[in-house]
Amino acid sequence: MTTGTLLAIIIPVVVVLALIALGSSLLMRRRRLRRRFGPEYDRTVEETGGRRAAERELTAREKRHETLDITPLPSGVRDRYAREWATVQEEFVDRPEDAVHDADRLVTSLMRDRGYPTEGFEEQVRDLSVEHGRTLEHYRAAHEVDRLGTQRKATTEQLRNAMVHYRALFEELLSDGGRPRAAGT
Repeated sequence: MTTGTLLAIIIPVVVVLALIALGSSLLMRRRRLRRRFGPEYDRTVEETGGRRAAERELTAREKRHETLDITPLPSGVRDRYAREWATVQEEFVDRPEDAVHDADRLVTSLMRDRGYPTEGFEEQVRDLSVEHGRTLEHYRAAHEVDRLGTQRKATTEQLRNAMVHYRALFEELLSDGGRPRAAGT
């Protein structure tokens, strides 16, 4: 075989193999992002208008999250938060709108103590999405009801559901998202 013939065979084979490797890499990345972000992956695809833009956004969130100092809480602080949550739930009976607002405040405080920035709701959602993508919809729903509650437009059932939603994220944040705690905490 001549060199030209060999090149005519080898070059297309190398190109095909490179394309297969690239496609495989992109597919593995997509699967990893879907697994990590859960429903937030699809929501981001819809918001950004496509998979590529969504995957860039989610990858950027991961990179930002790596710069944060997210830490588990010492057991005493976890116990204090658990007591505060019980108080907020008891408050719901007599003052449901105030209880929902206090639940929002408590979740934000817990986030701050864990090391999440709390400068704005959308930023909170982006930062939480990396480790808590499966409970993020709870947070969004509860936050919306809190907004309605401050305007005195939320029904008692909406307020009750908001408490359930806040509790889902609160419990996950309090338990470090199911990750094992470091010794001594």
